[in-house]
Amino acid sequence: MDTYLIPDIRGRRCLMKRRTFDPEFKLEAVRLVSEGRRISEVARDLDIRPDQLRAWKRQLEAQGALDTAPVGGGPEEELRRVKRELEVVRQERDFLKKAAAFFAKGSA
Repeated sequence: MDTYLIPDIRGRRCLMKRRTFDPEFKLEAVRLVSEGRRISEVARDLDIRPDQLRAWKRQLEAQGALDTAPVGGGPEEELRRVKRELEVVRQERDFLKKAAAFFAKGSA
């Protein structure tokens, strides 16, 4: 693992170790993007930089390791995907409603 100097919050330099990722991790990260998730979302979830994920995607596409055909089996698969996504959005909405009610009580 390589080490390099980066400035910390106070401007001092500190040693950081460069993280390395195995090919399976890179492929799975790029597949998440290919399935329709946003690059910024996947990068945040995996704690990597979005530009690094874009570079991996370009690299895998150039190598032909990534199937660029559309994912899914037609309209039925798309409907299932949209229903799953809708359920997640509903859960997030319900959570935010509860959080807003909780904080509204606390500030009154």
